[in-house]
Amino acid sequence: MHVPDIRIETDRLILRPPRIEDFDAYAANMADLEAARFIGGQQPRALAWRGFLASAGAWMIQGFSMFAVIEKASGQWIGRLGPWFPDGWPGTEVGWGLARAAWGKGYALEGATAAIDWAFDHLGWDEVIHSIHPDNKPSQALARRLGSACRGPGKLPAPYEDSPTEIWSQTRNQWRARRAVA
Repeated sequence: MHVPDIRIETDRLILRPPRIEDFDAYAANMADLEAARFIGGQQPRALAWRGFLASAGAWMIQGFSMFAVIEKASGQWIGRLGPWFPDGWPGTEVGWGLARAAWGKGYALEGATAAIDWAFDHLGWDEVIHSIHPDNKPSQALARRLGSACRGPGKLPAPYEDSPTEIWSQTRNQWRARRAVA
């Protein structure tokens, strides 16, 4: 087995599968109470390692997972985003979680747009969802900017079954129509 050699470039970002050299920044992000609040919660390094390997394992087994987000200007890991569909998940998701230093720069919109294009073009998905905590107003705003609409409450699998979530979504046809106008 091998991880696909995928590299998506946007104006300011590189999206690629995670590498071992990304782990320190990933662990720091998961240790940041505010940055990790809506992506599984603050985690000690050992637990962050398991989450990091779950993403790498998804690349090996499913052929996709969240991309490492690399800022072109600095070469630094600034987050993760992209396709995510673990067992029991409420749909084919394109999600995001960026380091706090990357917030407010438009990176999530830029990267998520490229990741949604990739999910529809290369994975053949008919729909993308975003599972968003009802208190996560910045992610709701991003979902709206991407063209997704809230379709109501959703249910995540264990161990997140008690965490409230709303499912935001759009179909491939909706995405394509919106992109054709842009």
